Amino acid sequence: MTMLKTEEQQAIIALIKRQVVPAIGCTEPMAVALCVAKATQLLGLTPERVDLRLSANILKNAMGVGIPGTGMIGLPIAIALGALIGRPEKGLEVLCDCNKQAVERGKQFIAENRIHIALEEDDTDKLYINVLVTAAGHTAEARIRTHHTHFVFLAKDGVAQQDEQASCHGTVTADEDDGPELTLRKVYDFATETEADDLRFILEAKRLNEAAAQSGLRENYGHQLGKTMQSPLGRGIMGDSIFSKVLSVTSCACDARMAGAMVPVMSNSGSGNQGICATMPVVVFAEENHNTEEELIRALIISNLTAIYIKQTLGALSALCGCVVASTGSSCGITYLMGGTYEQISYSVKNMIANLTGMICDGAKPSCALKLTSGVSTAMLSAMLAMQHKYVSSQEGIIDDDVDQSIHNLTAIGSRGMDQTDRFVLDIMTHKTRNNNQ
Repeated sequence: MTMLKTEEQQAIIALIKRQVVPAIGCTEPMAVALCVAKATQLLGLTPERVDLRLSANILKNAMGVGIPGTGMIGLPIAIALGALIGRPEKGLEVLCDCNKQAVERGKQFIAENRIHIALEEDDTDKLYINVLVTAAGHTAEARIRTHHTHFVFLAKDGVAQQDEQASCHGTVTADEDDGPELTLRKVYDFATETEADDLRFILEAKRLNEAAAQSGLRENYGHQLGKTMQSPLGRGIMGDSIFSKVLSVTSCACDARMAGAMVPVMSNSGSGNQGICATMPVVVFAEENHNTEEELIRALIISNLTAIYIKQTLGALSALCGCVVASTGSSCGITYLMGGTYEQISYSVKNMIANLTGMICDGAKPSCALKLTSGVSTAMLSAMLAMQHKYVSSQEGIIDDDVDQSIHNLTAIGSRGMDQTDRFVLDIMTHKTRNNNQ
Protein backbone atom coordinates (compact mmCIF):
# COMPACT_ATOMS: atom_id res chain seq x y z
CA MET A 1 0.00 0.00 0.00
CA THR A 2 1.28 3.48 -0.87
CA MET A 3 -0.03 6.44 1.08
CA LEU A 4 -1.37 9.09 -1.27
CA LYS A 5 -0.39 12.68 -0.67
CA THR A 6 -3.10 15.04 0.56
CA GLU A 7 -2.87 17.09 -2.66
CA GLU A 8 -3.46 13.98 -4.77
CA GLN A 9 -6.38 12.91 -2.59
CA GLN A 10 -7.97 16.34 -3.03
CA ALA A 11 -7.41 16.21 -6.80
CA ILE A 12 -9.16 12.83 -7.00
CA ILE A 13 -12.07 14.06 -4.86
CA ALA A 14 -12.42 17.03 -7.21
CA LEU A 15 -12.35 14.66 -10.20
CA ILE A 16 -15.14 12.51 -8.74
CA LYS A 17 -17.25 15.57 -7.97
CA ARG A 18 -16.88 16.74 -11.59
CA GLN A 19 -17.74 13.37 -13.08
CA VAL A 20 -20.43 12.19 -10.67
CA VAL A 21 -23.19 14.79 -11.03
CA PRO A 22 -27.02 14.85 -11.11
CA ALA A 23 -28.75 14.65 -14.48
CA ILE A 24 -32.39 14.62 -15.54
CA GLY A 25 -32.90 12.53 -18.65
CA CYS A 26 -30.41 10.95 -21.02
CA THR A 27 -27.22 13.01 -21.06
CA GLU A 28 -26.84 13.27 -24.87
CA PRO A 29 -30.15 15.06 -25.59
CA MET A 30 -29.67 17.02 -22.36
CA ALA A 31 -26.23 18.15 -23.54
CA VAL A 32 -27.79 19.27 -26.83
CA ALA A 33 -30.54 21.13 -24.92
CA LEU A 34 -27.84 22.71 -22.74
CA CYS A 35 -25.93 23.92 -25.80
CA VAL A 36 -29.14 25.34 -27.32
CA ALA A 37 -30.02 27.04 -24.03
CA LYS A 38 -26.57 28.62 -23.79
CA ALA A 39 -26.74 29.92 -27.37
CA THR A 40 -30.24 31.28 -26.71
CA GLN A 41 -29.04 33.00 -23.55
CA LEU A 42 -26.27 34.68 -25.58
CA LEU A 43 -28.77 35.71 -28.24
CA GLY A 44 -31.12 37.23 -25.68
CA LEU A 45 -34.17 36.37 -27.82
CA THR A 46 -36.31 33.34 -28.55
CA PRO A 47 -34.70 31.82 -31.66
CA GLU A 48 -36.52 31.96 -34.96
CA ARG A 49 -34.22 29.21 -36.25
CA VAL A 50 -31.88 26.68 -34.62
CA ASP A 51 -29.16 25.04 -36.73
CA LEU A 52 -27.26 22.15 -35.19
CA ARG A 53 -24.24 20.11 -36.27
CA LEU A 54 -23.86 16.96 -34.18
CA SER A 55 -21.35 14.12 -34.07
CA ALA A 56 -22.58 10.66 -34.99
CA ASN A 57 -22.45 9.40 -31.41
CA ILE A 58 -24.61 12.27 -30.16
CA LEU A 59 -27.18 11.49 -32.84
CA LYS A 60 -27.04 7.78 -32.07
CA ASN A 61 -27.59 8.25 -28.34
CA ALA A 62 -30.43 10.75 -28.71
CA MET A 63 -32.65 9.00 -31.27
CA GLY A 64 -34.65 6.58 -29.18
CA VAL A 65 -34.68 7.96 -25.65
CA GLY A 66 -37.56 9.58 -23.79
CA ILE A 67 -37.25 13.26 -22.86
CA PRO A 68 -38.35 13.81 -19.23
CA GLY A 69 -41.70 15.47 -18.66
CA THR A 70 -42.70 15.42 -22.33
CA GLY A 71 -43.95 11.95 -23.19
CA MET A 72 -41.90 12.35 -26.38
CA ILE A 73 -38.81 10.71 -27.81
CA GLY A 74 -35.73 12.15 -29.48
CA LEU A 75 -33.89 15.39 -30.14
CA PRO A 76 -36.48 17.84 -31.56
CA ILE A 77 -38.42 18.33 -28.32
CA ALA A 78 -35.18 18.58 -26.30
CA ILE A 79 -33.92 21.26 -28.70
CA ALA A 80 -37.20 23.17 -28.63
CA LEU A 81 -37.36 23.15 -24.83
CA GLY A 82 -33.70 24.16 -24.60
CA ALA A 83 -34.57 27.24 -26.66
CA LEU A 84 -37.79 28.03 -24.80
CA ILE A 85 -37.21 27.20 -21.11
CA GLY A 86 -33.61 25.96 -20.87
CA ARG A 87 -31.56 27.07 -17.87
CA PRO A 88 -27.89 26.66 -18.84
CA GLU A 89 -26.71 27.36 -15.28
CA LYS A 90 -28.32 24.04 -14.28
CA GLY A 91 -25.98 21.97 -16.48
CA LEU A 92 -27.46 18.58 -17.32
CA GLU A 93 -30.62 19.51 -15.38
CA VAL A 94 -31.18 22.23 -18.00
CA LEU A 95 -34.84 21.25 -18.57
CA CYS A 96 -35.79 21.16 -14.88
CA ASP A 97 -38.60 23.72 -15.49
CA CYS A 98 -40.40 21.54 -18.02
CA ASN A 99 -44.21 21.47 -17.68
CA LYS A 100 -47.24 20.79 -19.89
CA GLN A 101 -47.40 24.36 -21.17
CA ALA A 102 -43.73 24.28 -22.15
CA VAL A 103 -44.23 20.98 -23.98
CA GLU A 104 -47.12 22.46 -26.00
CA ARG A 105 -44.96 25.45 -26.90
CA GLY A 106 -42.18 23.04 -27.84
CA LYS A 107 -44.48 21.09 -30.15
CA GLN A 108 -45.45 24.33 -31.87
CA PHE A 109 -41.77 25.28 -32.18
CA ILE A 110 -41.12 21.96 -33.95
CA ALA A 111 -44.21 22.31 -36.17
CA GLU A 112 -42.97 25.70 -37.37
CA ASN A 113 -39.89 23.94 -38.81
CA ARG A 114 -37.42 26.05 -36.84
CA ILE A 115 -35.04 23.17 -36.07
CA HIS A 116 -32.45 21.97 -38.58
CA ILE A 117 -30.11 19.10 -37.62
CA ALA A 118 -27.05 17.98 -39.61
CA LEU A 119 -24.36 15.37 -39.05
CA GLU A 120 -20.91 16.82 -38.41
CA GLU A 121 -18.93 14.77 -40.92
CA ASP A 122 -15.46 16.20 -40.45
CA ASP A 123 -15.09 16.41 -36.69
CA THR A 124 -13.05 13.62 -35.12
CA ASP A 125 -14.43 14.14 -31.61
CA LYS A 126 -17.15 11.63 -30.81
CA LEU A 127 -18.87 14.16 -28.56
CA TYR A 128 -19.44 17.32 -30.59
CA ILE A 129 -22.39 19.73 -30.52
CA ASN A 130 -22.50 23.01 -32.43
CA VAL A 131 -25.58 25.26 -32.18
CA LEU A 132 -26.30 28.41 -34.18
CA VAL A 133 -29.45 30.34 -33.22
CA THR A 134 -30.93 33.22 -35.22
CA ALA A 135 -33.55 35.90 -34.45
CA ALA A 136 -34.26 39.48 -35.56
CA GLY A 137 -31.12 39.61 -37.67
CA HIS A 138 -28.85 38.51 -34.80
CA THR A 139 -26.99 35.24 -34.28
CA ALA A 140 -25.36 33.38 -31.40
CA GLU A 141 -23.28 30.24 -31.47
CA ALA A 142 -22.28 27.72 -28.80
CA ARG A 143 -20.15 24.61 -29.07
CA ILE A 144 -19.63 21.65 -26.73
CA ARG A 145 -16.79 19.19 -27.25
CA THR A 146 -15.27 16.15 -25.49
CA HIS A 147 -17.42 16.29 -22.33
CA HIS A 148 -21.16 16.84 -22.01
CA THR A 149 -20.92 20.26 -20.32
CA HIS A 150 -17.60 21.42 -21.76
CA PHE A 151 -18.21 24.59 -23.77
CA VAL A 152 -15.28 25.41 -26.05
CA PHE A 153 -16.73 28.20 -28.21
CA LEU A 154 -19.23 31.02 -27.67
CA ALA A 155 -20.00 33.87 -30.06
CA LYS A 156 -22.62 36.54 -30.66
CA ASP A 157 -23.10 38.17 -34.06
CA GLY A 158 -19.89 36.55 -35.23
CA VAL A 159 -17.78 37.98 -32.40
CA ALA A 160 -16.16 35.22 -30.35
CA GLN A 161 -16.60 35.50 -26.59
CA GLN A 162 -14.67 32.32 -25.93
CA ASP A 163 -12.41 30.24 -28.15
CA GLU A 164 -11.47 26.57 -28.19
CA GLN A 165 -8.69 27.05 -25.65
CA ALA A 166 -10.81 28.45 -22.83
CA SER A 167 -13.58 27.16 -20.63
CA CYS A 168 -16.77 29.04 -19.98
CA HIS A 169 -18.36 29.80 -16.63
CA GLY A 170 -19.56 26.67 -14.90
CA THR A 171 -17.51 24.24 -16.98
CA VAL A 172 -13.95 22.96 -16.99
CA THR A 173 -11.37 22.44 -19.65
CA ALA A 174 -10.87 18.97 -21.06
CA ASP A 175 -7.41 18.76 -19.50
CA GLU A 176 -8.81 19.60 -16.06
CA ASP A 177 -11.64 17.13 -16.51
CA ASP A 178 -9.25 14.29 -17.24
CA GLY A 179 -7.89 14.82 -13.74
CA PRO A 180 -4.97 13.00 -12.13
CA GLU A 181 -3.59 9.93 -13.86
CA LEU A 182 -5.17 6.85 -12.31
CA THR A 183 -4.34 3.18 -11.98
CA LEU A 184 -6.49 0.49 -10.38
CA ARG A 185 -4.07 0.40 -7.45
CA LYS A 186 -4.43 4.15 -6.98
CA VAL A 187 -8.22 3.84 -7.11
CA TYR A 188 -8.10 1.18 -4.39
CA ASP A 189 -5.61 3.04 -2.20
CA PHE A 190 -7.58 6.27 -2.45
CA ALA A 191 -10.87 4.56 -1.58
CA THR A 192 -9.46 2.69 1.39
CA GLU A 193 -7.04 5.31 2.81
CA THR A 194 -9.01 8.56 2.56
CA GLU A 195 -11.02 9.64 5.61
CA ALA A 196 -14.55 8.31 5.23
CA ASP A 197 -16.06 11.71 6.10
CA ASP A 198 -14.26 13.20 3.09
CA LEU A 199 -15.98 10.62 0.87
CA ARG A 200 -19.46 10.84 2.38
CA PHE A 201 -20.67 12.99 -0.53
CA ILE A 202 -20.94 9.82 -2.63
CA LEU A 203 -24.02 8.82 -0.60
CA GLU A 204 -25.98 11.40 -2.62
CA ALA A 205 -25.60 9.00 -5.57
CA LYS A 206 -27.26 6.34 -3.43
CA ARG A 207 -30.14 8.68 -2.53
CA LEU A 208 -30.88 9.86 -6.06
CA ASN A 209 -30.53 6.52 -7.79
CA GLU A 210 -32.57 4.70 -5.15
CA ALA A 211 -35.37 7.21 -5.74
CA ALA A 212 -35.18 6.55 -9.48
CA ALA A 213 -35.39 2.81 -8.83
CA GLN A 214 -38.46 3.29 -6.63
CA SER A 215 -40.06 5.34 -9.40
CA GLY A 216 -39.35 2.55 -11.87
CA LEU A 217 -41.03 0.04 -9.58
CA ARG A 218 -44.12 2.21 -9.02
CA GLU A 219 -44.81 3.11 -12.65
CA ASN A 220 -44.87 1.20 -15.94
CA TYR A 221 -41.74 2.61 -17.58
CA GLY A 222 -40.06 1.28 -20.69
CA HIS A 223 -39.92 -2.48 -20.96
CA GLN A 224 -40.60 -2.82 -17.22
CA LEU A 225 -37.69 -5.20 -16.82
CA GLY A 226 -37.19 -4.33 -13.16
CA LYS A 227 -40.89 -4.75 -12.36
CA THR A 228 -41.01 -8.03 -14.26
CA MET A 229 -38.21 -9.44 -12.11
CA GLN A 230 -40.11 -8.31 -8.98
CA SER A 231 -43.39 -9.89 -10.20
CA PRO A 232 -44.59 -13.37 -9.18
CA LEU A 233 -43.36 -14.66 -12.55
CA GLY A 234 -39.94 -13.10 -12.04
CA ARG A 235 -39.63 -14.30 -8.46
CA GLY A 236 -40.77 -17.76 -9.50
CA ILE A 237 -37.97 -17.99 -12.04
CA MET A 238 -35.20 -16.02 -10.30
CA GLY A 239 -36.16 -16.44 -6.66
CA ASP A 240 -35.72 -13.81 -3.97
CA SER A 241 -31.94 -13.87 -3.80
CA ILE A 242 -29.41 -11.09 -3.41
CA PHE A 243 -28.61 -11.64 -7.08
CA SER A 244 -32.20 -11.08 -8.24
CA LYS A 245 -32.59 -8.00 -6.03
CA VAL A 246 -29.41 -6.43 -7.39
CA LEU A 247 -30.60 -6.98 -10.96
CA SER A 248 -34.21 -5.85 -10.46
CA VAL A 249 -33.44 -2.65 -8.53
CA THR A 250 -30.77 -1.59 -11.03
CA SER A 251 -33.15 -2.30 -13.92
CA CYS A 252 -35.99 -0.33 -12.30
CA ALA A 253 -33.83 2.80 -12.19
CA CYS A 254 -32.82 2.37 -15.83
CA ASP A 255 -36.42 1.68 -16.91
CA ALA A 256 -37.51 5.00 -15.38
CA ARG A 257 -34.63 7.03 -16.77
CA MET A 258 -34.73 5.73 -20.33
CA ALA A 259 -38.49 6.20 -20.58
CA GLY A 260 -38.15 9.90 -19.68
CA ALA A 261 -39.22 9.94 -16.02
CA MET A 262 -38.87 13.41 -14.52
CA VAL A 263 -36.48 12.19 -11.84
CA PRO A 264 -32.81 13.09 -11.47
CA VAL A 265 -30.18 10.36 -11.34
CA MET A 266 -26.55 10.62 -10.33
CA SER A 267 -24.55 10.18 -13.51
CA ASN A 268 -20.98 8.97 -13.93
CA SER A 269 -18.67 10.27 -16.69
CA GLY A 270 -21.56 11.91 -18.51
CA SER A 271 -23.95 8.94 -18.40
CA GLY A 272 -26.92 8.42 -16.11
CA ASN A 273 -27.03 4.71 -16.90
CA GLN A 274 -23.37 4.43 -15.97
CA GLY A 275 -24.13 6.22 -12.71
CA ILE A 276 -27.01 3.84 -11.98
CA CYS A 277 -24.91 0.80 -12.89
CA ALA A 278 -21.93 1.92 -10.79
CA THR A 279 -24.15 2.69 -7.79
CA MET A 280 -27.23 0.51 -7.38
CA PRO A 281 -25.62 -2.98 -7.48
CA VAL A 282 -23.22 -1.86 -4.74
CA VAL A 283 -25.99 -0.26 -2.66
CA VAL A 284 -28.27 -3.29 -2.83
CA PHE A 285 -25.48 -5.77 -2.14
CA ALA A 286 -24.27 -3.76 0.86
CA GLU A 287 -27.79 -3.70 2.30
CA GLU A 288 -28.35 -7.42 1.79
CA ASN A 289 -24.84 -8.27 3.05
CA HIS A 290 -25.23 -6.04 6.14
CA ASN A 291 -22.12 -4.01 5.42
CA THR A 292 -21.44 -0.88 7.46
CA GLU A 293 -22.07 2.60 6.09
CA GLU A 294 -18.32 3.21 5.89
CA GLU A 295 -17.85 0.03 3.88
CA LEU A 296 -20.63 1.15 1.54
CA ILE A 297 -19.05 4.58 1.11
CA ARG A 298 -15.67 3.06 0.23
CA ALA A 299 -17.23 0.51 -2.12
CA LEU A 300 -19.17 3.25 -3.95
CA ILE A 301 -15.96 5.23 -4.36
CA ILE A 302 -14.14 2.15 -5.71
CA SER A 303 -16.97 1.50 -8.16
CA ASN A 304 -17.46 5.06 -9.40
CA LEU A 305 -13.75 5.89 -9.56
CA THR A 306 -12.97 2.67 -11.44
CA ALA A 307 -15.55 3.68 -14.04
CA ILE A 308 -14.02 7.17 -14.27
CA TYR A 309 -10.56 5.63 -14.66
CA ILE A 310 -11.67 3.41 -17.54
CA LYS A 311 -13.45 6.32 -19.25
CA GLN A 312 -10.27 8.42 -19.11
CA THR A 313 -8.86 6.40 -22.00
CA LEU A 314 -12.12 5.19 -23.54
CA GLY A 315 -13.63 8.66 -23.95
CA ALA A 316 -17.07 10.02 -23.07
CA LEU A 317 -18.74 8.29 -26.04
CA SER A 318 -17.68 5.20 -27.96
CA ALA A 319 -18.94 2.12 -29.77
CA LEU A 320 -18.62 0.19 -26.50
CA CYS A 321 -21.71 0.07 -24.28
CA GLY A 322 -21.15 2.12 -21.13
CA CYS A 323 -22.56 -0.65 -18.96
CA VAL A 324 -19.34 -2.59 -19.61
CA VAL A 325 -17.42 0.19 -17.89
CA ALA A 326 -19.86 0.86 -15.05
CA SER A 327 -20.54 -2.79 -14.24
CA THR A 328 -16.79 -3.37 -14.06
CA GLY A 329 -16.76 -0.67 -11.41
CA SER A 330 -19.65 -2.25 -9.52
CA SER A 331 -17.94 -5.65 -9.63
CA CYS A 332 -14.94 -4.06 -7.92
CA GLY A 333 -17.20 -2.46 -5.30
CA ILE A 334 -19.06 -5.73 -4.66
CA THR A 335 -15.78 -7.65 -4.37
CA TYR A 336 -14.66 -5.13 -1.73
CA LEU A 337 -17.96 -5.58 0.16
CA MET A 338 -17.39 -9.34 0.10
CA GLY A 339 -14.14 -8.70 1.95
CA GLY A 340 -11.95 -8.83 -1.13
CA THR A 341 -8.38 -7.57 -1.29
CA TYR A 342 -6.87 -5.41 -4.01
CA GLU A 343 -5.64 -8.58 -5.69
CA GLN A 344 -9.14 -10.06 -5.74
CA ILE A 345 -10.57 -6.78 -7.07
CA SER A 346 -8.05 -6.94 -9.93
CA TYR A 347 -9.26 -10.49 -10.63
CA SER A 348 -12.84 -9.28 -10.89
CA VAL A 349 -11.76 -6.65 -13.45
CA LYS A 350 -10.06 -9.29 -15.60
CA ASN A 351 -13.16 -11.50 -15.44
CA MET A 352 -15.35 -8.58 -16.53
CA ILE A 353 -13.13 -7.61 -19.45
CA ALA A 354 -12.89 -11.22 -20.62
CA ASN A 355 -16.67 -11.51 -20.77
CA LEU A 356 -18.18 -8.16 -21.79
CA THR A 357 -15.66 -6.57 -24.17
CA GLY A 358 -17.34 -5.93 -27.50
CA MET A 359 -20.89 -5.23 -26.31
CA ILE A 360 -22.01 -2.54 -28.75
CA CYS A 361 -23.72 0.74 -27.98
CA ASP A 362 -26.66 1.21 -30.33
CA GLY A 363 -27.91 4.37 -28.70
CA ALA A 364 -29.73 5.30 -25.52
CA LYS A 365 -33.19 3.72 -25.35
CA PRO A 366 -35.50 1.74 -23.03
CA SER A 367 -33.80 -1.57 -23.85
CA CYS A 368 -30.60 -0.30 -22.20
CA ALA A 369 -32.10 -1.89 -19.07
CA LEU A 370 -31.42 -5.29 -20.64
CA LYS A 371 -27.76 -4.42 -21.22
CA LEU A 372 -27.36 -3.07 -17.69
CA THR A 373 -28.78 -6.33 -16.36
CA SER A 374 -26.32 -8.32 -18.47
CA GLY A 375 -23.46 -6.21 -17.15
CA VAL A 376 -24.55 -6.40 -13.52
CA SER A 377 -25.12 -10.16 -13.63
CA THR A 378 -21.58 -10.54 -14.96
CA ALA A 379 -20.38 -8.22 -12.17
CA MET A 380 -21.79 -10.56 -9.54
CA LEU A 381 -20.35 -13.66 -11.22
CA SER A 382 -16.95 -11.99 -11.63
CA ALA A 383 -16.85 -10.97 -7.97
CA MET A 384 -17.78 -14.47 -6.79
CA LEU A 385 -15.06 -16.02 -8.91
CA ALA A 386 -12.52 -13.42 -7.77
CA MET A 387 -13.24 -14.19 -4.11
CA GLN A 388 -12.29 -17.80 -4.87
CA HIS A 389 -9.06 -16.56 -6.53
CA LYS A 390 -10.39 -17.67 -9.89
CA TYR A 391 -9.82 -15.35 -12.82
CA VAL A 392 -9.20 -15.25 -16.56
CA SER A 393 -5.45 -15.46 -17.16
CA SER A 394 -3.13 -13.86 -19.71
CA GLN A 395 -3.22 -17.12 -21.65
CA GLU A 396 -6.77 -16.25 -22.68
CA GLY A 397 -7.88 -13.60 -25.17
CA ILE A 398 -7.13 -9.95 -24.49
CA ILE A 399 -6.32 -10.34 -20.79
CA ASP A 400 -2.83 -9.31 -19.68
CA ASP A 401 -1.01 -10.23 -16.47
CA ASP A 402 -1.10 -6.53 -15.62
CA VAL A 403 -4.66 -5.45 -14.79
CA ASP A 404 -4.12 -1.88 -16.00
CA GLN A 405 -2.89 -3.18 -19.36
CA SER A 406 -6.03 -5.34 -19.53
CA ILE A 407 -8.09 -2.18 -19.00
CA HIS A 408 -6.14 -0.37 -21.73
CA ASN A 409 -6.75 -3.32 -24.07
CA LEU A 410 -10.47 -2.92 -23.41
CA THR A 411 -10.47 0.83 -24.02
CA ALA A 412 -8.32 0.52 -27.17
CA ILE A 413 -10.84 -1.91 -28.63
CA GLY A 414 -13.76 0.32 -27.62
CA SER A 415 -12.26 3.63 -28.77
CA ARG A 416 -10.34 2.59 -31.91
CA GLY A 417 -10.96 -1.05 -32.75
CA MET A 418 -14.74 -0.66 -32.90
CA ASP A 419 -14.82 2.55 -34.96
CA GLN A 420 -16.07 0.72 -38.04
CA THR A 421 -18.71 -1.01 -35.90
CA ASP A 422 -19.85 2.41 -34.70
CA ARG A 423 -20.32 3.63 -38.27
CA PHE A 424 -22.24 0.49 -39.21
CA VAL A 425 -24.53 0.83 -36.19
CA LEU A 426 -25.35 4.47 -36.98
CA ASP A 427 -25.91 3.61 -40.65
CA ILE A 428 -28.39 0.88 -39.70
CA MET A 429 -30.18 3.17 -37.25
CA THR A 430 -30.49 6.12 -39.62
CA HIS A 431 -31.59 4.02 -42.59
CA LYS A 432 -34.15 2.27 -40.41
CA THR A 433 -35.51 5.67 -39.36
CA ARG A 434 -35.73 6.85 -42.99
CA ASN A 435 -37.44 3.64 -44.09
CA ASN A 436 -39.97 3.89 -41.23
CA ASN A 437 -40.77 7.45 -42.22
CA GLN A 438 -41.44 6.55 -45.86
